[in-house]
Amino acid sequence: METAFSASMGTEVEVSEPLIEKITAEEDQLIPEWKDQITIRGLAVSAIMGTLFCIITHRLNLTVGIIPSLNIAAGLLGFLSVKSWTSFLSKLGFSTKPFTRQENTVIQTCVVACYGLAASGGFGSSFLAMDKRTYKLIGTEYPGNRAEDVKNPGLGWMIVFMFVVSFVGLFSLVALRKVMILDGKLTYPSGTATAVLINGFHTNAGAELAGMQVRCIGKYLSISFLCSSFKWFFSGVGDSCGFDNFPSFGLILFKNTFYFDFSPTYVGCGLICPRIVNCSVLLGAIVSWGFLWPYISQHAGDWYPADLGNSDFKGLYGYKVFIAISLILGDGLYNLIKIISVTFKELCNKRTKSIIMLTCTFADTESSRLLIDQKKRENVFLKDGIPTWFAASGYVGLAAISTATIPTIFPPLKWYLVLLLYLIAPALAFCNSYGAGLTDCSLSLTYAKIGLFIIASLVGTNGGVIAGLAACGVMMSIVSTAADLMQDFKTGYLTLSSAKSMFVSQLLGTAMGCVFAPLTFWMYWTAFDIGSPDGPYKAPYAVILREMAILGIEGFSELPKHCLALCCGFFVAALVINLLRDVIPEKISKFIPVPMAMAIPFFVGAYLAIDMFVGTVILFIWERINRKDSEDYAGAVASGLICGDGIWTMPSAVLSIFSINPPICMYFGPTVSS
Repeated sequence: METAFSASMGTEVEVSEPLIEKITAEEDQLIPEWKDQITIRGLAVSAIMGTLFCIITHRLNLTVGIIPSLNIAAGLLGFLSVKSWTSFLSKLGFSTKPFTRQENTVIQTCVVACYGLAASGGFGSSFLAMDKRTYKLIGTEYPGNRAEDVKNPGLGWMIVFMFVVSFVGLFSLVALRKVMILDGKLTYPSGTATAVLINGFHTNAGAELAGMQVRCIGKYLSISFLCSSFKWFFSGVGDSCGFDNFPSFGLILFKNTFYFDFSPTYVGCGLICPRIVNCSVLLGAIVSWGFLWPYISQHAGDWYPADLGNSDFKGLYGYKVFIAISLILGDGLYNLIKIISVTFKELCNKRTKSIIMLTCTFADTESSRLLIDQKKRENVFLKDGIPTWFAASGYVGLAAISTATIPTIFPPLKWYLVLLLYLIAPALAFCNSYGAGLTDCSLSLTYAKIGLFIIASLVGTNGGVIAGLAACGVMMSIVSTAADLMQDFKTGYLTLSSAKSMFVSQLLGTAMGCVFAPLTFWMYWTAFDIGSPDGPYKAPYAVILREMAILGIEGFSELPKHCLALCCGFFVAALVINLLRDVIPEKISKFIPVPMAMAIPFFVGAYLAIDMFVGTVILFIWERINRKDSEDYAGAVASGLICGDGIWTMPSAVLSIFSINPPICMYFGPTVSS
């Protein structure tokens, strides 16, 4: 899944279907019916985990915009929760229903559907881009930035919007599950990796490893929680106190945001994200905060007025935002064209490849056995079908409800424009889902930006900003949930889970997310200063998306001097870098940076890059000392660090709501000579 940024960034998980363990006769006979795969205890666990993952996702979305895949963590914690509960009841003498891999898969699917809405619902992007703070950040006198184009987040309208939009994407491609999973044999690397994990849990050896991973998660979750709570006592009032502003490399580099802020979340992200992504983020920080911004600052008074505020788009802030946008758009456009091209090429070659695969399958006895297992999985996957008429009527009905409802929430987005979005959404959802199956890279935000530009330009100056941002939210939800559904179908296929139970659990998880995602976001909104450029919750994509909507209407006339030329240069650089990654041999191309990852610190700051690089250095050393341990436990350590820091957000928010401030402000400054 991807909202602001996908941690996978097109890097594939090296897992193929033959690595999925063989189906035993006992397993074949004990596969539960689809209704039995969905349990009350599973839904209860899903609700608790979904809430926690929503909190974590919002935190990541509002701070840096990087959201690593939490699918594997969902599968692991789901196994931990139910297994611990059943063990506890067994010790008390109660009989419990066996915990199957199918139930584990349903829990994972439900949790992913729930927190997926926190990622793709627009909470850290399009919703905040409409609010009054973002309007003021851009400037009340900025051309195209009108006071009428302001809509602050509201719990009521956000929940309604989630319910009328979020289910549509699930019905857009469900009828194509056989084409995508069985006929196309798409890999869906994250879904396959999650299936390998879940299948491994439900073996004797796998259960033992899972128990050790669970203890590892608990250990590092506790460390992370205690670390975050300890940091709170020294964070004082304001944005300049505490360990979050620790000048690790000296005060001069600290002014350029080069410091380590002791964030367990970002160190955990560094452990999970591919190494090339972490290195790309660091390179982007060095290019921007190490060279580019200091160079442009030297021309203050010539290129832009020297007396402008830190958040004025006519000054240095404008360079930061628009150059970051250029890199993101260049990377997104290249990958969009690439994935569409690969999609059509694969579709054209599908028949030929199927013949080749069938010929190879019968080459030896082992392959024949794998083919038999594959047929069993296909039979289970297709046994409880979802009728095409049901999917089609569901999409049409939900689209009709949404078309009638959304204009009441966002009046500038007329019903016929909403209808236009739903007419083109299935095609874009197919491209995104097919591309995710091939590369594990979801481009939902890129497709959403296309909708933003089109609708904003069609509506014009009178409401185009709000209409474009609302269209961005609608499109992102559809294409993201469709790709998530196919990832989960792949997991279900490989764990012998019913397609119907997968779809129903997606519906239930989405319903949970429609409530939990807005509620947990509202906790942040009421407790913290969301969107402040000097605070921890900068919400970087809010400003970027509002500027994109304004650009769709006004053009580039108000940019600072040389800003457009620099933007064009970085846009072309993103295209060239991506092209080099594809044409150069892999042994060299794997060291070429990812432009979209480089763009993140351009706007956010270099401290993020330092934290994530610390995570990747820890993993690198760990791999050199004991590769097997690192493969088994790195994900567990990262999950514990991220979850512990995320859990601390709840008591921190409660303290903030009741105006209980930290007792100490730890501040660092230069020595004052006597």
